[in-house]
Amino acid sequence: MKKVERGHFVKLDYTGTLENGEVFDSSRNSHPIEVEVGAGRIIKGFEDALIGMVENEKKTFTLSPEEAYEHRDESLKQSFMRSELPQGLNPQVGQVLALRNPQGGRIPAKVTHVDEEKITVDLNHPLAGKTLTFEVKVLEINDTPSLSSCTPSACSSCGSTCS
Repeated sequence: MKKVERGHFVKLDYTGTLENGEVFDSSRNSHPIEVEVGAGRIIKGFEDALIGMVENEKKTFTLSPEEAYEHRDESLKQSFMRSELPQGLNPQVGQVLALRNPQGGRIPAKVTHVDEEKITVDLNHPLAGKTLTFEVKVLEINDTPSLSSCTPSACSSCGSTCS
């Protein structure tokens, strides 16, 4: 029986929950996702938990913050003068803005404070500092990607992407 190894493309169903049981992400109401194991596109703890699984195997595992999105880093809170924002932008507390890094990539930034002069955003991942539990079922193990599993929203929490 074929076991998941680095380099395999694994199609799976998953549900991610927080310690209080709240579901933060799931493929159950959409489509299975496909991840390339060993490519570094998903959180390491999630990837490591898939190694050795076989088709149709179900597994539940819990990841500490160190295995997932690390602990919150308070130095990742940044303040900007409102005058630096694009004209017409009126950010609200709780809103997530897309900032650009020097390489042109997008960084989600949650607005934590707004006043007349400045805005403060938190650049920590929303799941930073959280213990995450995943329930997964391996549906397929392949040597090449299956384009049918690629969707724009493929596993937002575990970081899966389609190439």
